[in-house]
Amino acid sequence: MANNHNEDTEWNDILRAKGIIPQKEAEVTEADLIEMLDEAILKRQGNNYEDKTVDELDELLEEGNEDEERMLQEYRQQRLNQIKLELSEDKFGEVEHIYKTDFVREVSDASKNIWVVCYLYKDYLPICKLMGAHLATVAARNKATKFVKIIGDQCIPNYPDRNLPTLLIYGEGDVKAQLVGAAQLGGMNMKPEDIEAYLRRVGAIKAKESKSHSDEPKKSSIRGKATAALSDDDEYESDDY
Repeated sequence: MANNHNEDTEWNDILRAKGIIPQKEAEVTEADLIEMLDEAILKRQGNNYEDKTVDELDELLEEGNEDEERMLQEYRQQRLNQIKLELSEDKFGEVEHIYKTDFVREVSDASKNIWVVCYLYKDYLPICKLMGAHLATVAARNKATKFVKIIGDQCIPNYPDRNLPTLLIYGEGDVKAQLVGAAQLGGMNMKPEDIEAYLRRVGAIKAKESKSHSDEPKKSSIRGKATAALSDDDEYESDDY
């Protein structure tokens, strides 16, 4: 009597282990069939629509059935909205909180294509609360510029609280200007317009009208030390302040 290779016997197990007879094909259960069906449906429905261009989606719209057409229309609209956002200069509008681990990505790298205003602060300082509120207004008015905030000594180790608030203005991947303290903006009497005027002078937001040479930004003597400290975790030298 011939041996049935598909039977589950001890002898067949030995023969399979030695490669004499082929391994028994795995049984496909009902659960396996349902999973395979779900994957096929998802593949059919998704069809990598999110990776397709608007033109490619238009071509699929001409071929699809009613359900696919509805789904394609949704993906098409999402893609159009994404393109509009990418082309729009008004991408931001808020002051985003970041951490030191985010600094390179959110500030240095981001500033290669846009202006970034980085606000160093401490919550307990009244002058920081005032500037923070005004920066929210300025960010909402100037959505083409990215505004971020980070706690002072989390950004620069041992950065003195007396130097807060501080604005680091980045463009073309590097720091372009720096404002330490709020005295230059009027201190506790500063207004959002004072911050905007400063940022216009340094080029971080669009100027409403041409400025004369007398409006050139003043360079801060602290600039070199503060910016160098961004990549140096050694103790911050504050003898000059």
